[in-house]
Amino acid sequence: MKIQPLSEKSWREFLITDIADIVSGRDIYEDEREDGDNPYIGASANNNGICHFVSNENETLEENCISVNRNGSVGYAFFHPYAALYSNDCRKLRPHVQNKFVSIFIAHQITAQREKYNYGYKMGTGRLKRQKIFLPVTDDGAPDYEFMETFTRNKFAETVRRYLEYLGVLVSSDTQI
Repeated sequence: MKIQPLSEKSWREFLITDIADIVSGRDIYEDEREDGDNPYIGASANNNGICHFVSNENETLEENCISVNRNGSVGYAFFHPYAALYSNDCRKLRPHVQNKFVSIFIAHQITAQREKYNYGYKMGTGRLKRQKIFLPVTDDGAPDYEFMETFTRNKFAETVRRYLEYLGVLVSSDTQI
């Protein structure tokens, strides 16, 4: 589906608290961790923030959330469509609009701000509550969630199409991915 280019969209700043609730994580210390299948999200810039797989459970177990690193690789944000546990080295965002593609777009916009943070200037809850990100808006100035979803879907489809072309699989530009 053709959509308006990013450069032609109207954008506006929003506080993260305008679009998501912020929740603290809880540490599971090394001597408490038990190997298992639950992703345990920490302050890594790699592997979508997953640092361990554990069988432990606690009140942070939740899916469809965005993690934001407040420690370590400060400022990186990742969307987690799967149930995961969140360490205290990150903050868990519960997006007000529950949509995978919108959440991925928002995580990217948060990560774009990471350069202003570092180990000595962490992205704690207080700073995260004051953090603003730019989002595309509708004519009435509200976040344009439909645009964010369509834009992200198109990027995914474009990437899959390139991989299929690389593999020599014939794909029509009309093919739905």
